[in-house]
Amino acid sequence: MTMRVLLSTIGSRGEVQPVTGLAVALRERGADVRIVAPPDFRELVEDLGFAMVPIGPTLRRPPGTGDWAAGMTPEKARKLTEDTVREQFAVVGEAARDRDVVVAAGSLQIAARSVAEKLGVPYIFAAYCAISLPSPLHAPPRMPWQRPGDGIEEMWAQEAVQWNALFGPLLNRHRAELGLAPVGDVREHVHTSSPWLAADPVLGPWPEPDDEGVFTTGAWLLADERPLPGEVEAFLRAGGPPVYFGFGSMTAPPELGAAMVEAARRDGARAIVQRGWAGLDTGAAGPDVLAVGEVNQRALFPRVAAVVHHGGAGTTTTAALAGVPQVVVPQRFDQFYWAARVERLGIGVAHPPQAPDAASLAGALAALTAVTGANARRVARDVVTDGADIAAGRISRTVEDRI
Repeated sequence: MTMRVLLSTIGSRGEVQPVTGLAVALRERGADVRIVAPPDFRELVEDLGFAMVPIGPTLRRPPGTGDWAAGMTPEKARKLTEDTVREQFAVVGEAARDRDVVVAAGSLQIAARSVAEKLGVPYIFAAYCAISLPSPLHAPPRMPWQRPGDGIEEMWAQEAVQWNALFGPLLNRHRAELGLAPVGDVREHVHTSSPWLAADPVLGPWPEPDDEGVFTTGAWLLADERPLPGEVEAFLRAGGPPVYFGFGSMTAPPELGAAMVEAARRDGARAIVQRGWAGLDTGAAGPDVLAVGEVNQRALFPRVAAVVHHGGAGTTTTAALAGVPQVVVPQRFDQFYWAARVERLGIGVAHPPQAPDAASLAGALAALTAVTGANARRVARDVVTDGADIAAGRISRTVEDRI
């Protein structure tokens, strides 16, 4: 019997690409996989041969228009939350009707467990970063409601209050419509008592090694066989290894691209700047600069001198796997965690807590040493590359145990 899997995620490419890595691993086991994701990633999903069910609005904003949350009022936030929960129940509910298991990856998966419960199929939740899951050994991601001086226990308790206040009434209203009992703790309901951690055990380990409640799979890496574009290959051959700069789907002022170029020049290096969703502008570029769109990072990173990035889980893992030093410029949520992990492992540095400019980026690059490079090469040997296959095997056994 063919196993039918629904994979659901909401967020940027950092949330979606790992799901596609898991989808490929499941397909190799003969599974029929359907993916729920934001409409921005239809091409990514369908080019890999998977059925795509879009959810939510388009996330990508035109360069220069700022963060999607800019101008957000309490009324707009309330309406957005209501719309999000309602759409999740409708879209995920319909997409899961013929599935044998529902896998929700990343935060804000409010409806998926209720849908699985109503259908009587297994539900699995996976986080991409350890600090997304409560533990007395680490604090949650930085959020506006955190108060100076709060301890770890207080921060987690306050986060639970926020989850319940924001989603509790909406979740329980929809559960009542499905004939399901109300939920008292929204966060525990979404995460379950046995969540998965889809992060590399070296880069982002679960801090409680004896805790059998959290199953670490390793990061879900998408095997990318695409060759680098001809212009990238030509640029790489034309000189020494360049510094790569890229903020992925993060917002940033377009002029930051010119600051990146100046930082590389101050460091005596060439630069490859990924334009990303911010549409970074490299300014008066010369033969020592190449601006690129989306490229195969797994092919590119082993050939650069350093990777300067925003600290997403996927980019951090890909750079670590390449064995090159990193400069992490965190902006939000778990990116500060990844910046701290990179520094703790000695495989790179965290950018100072300020808006990046040419001087600060050049200073961070100058802080990379031969020891940093040696540490990066050492850690690269320990990065797990079969996390998606480990997760796919466990999903298969979960479904088989019910047959």
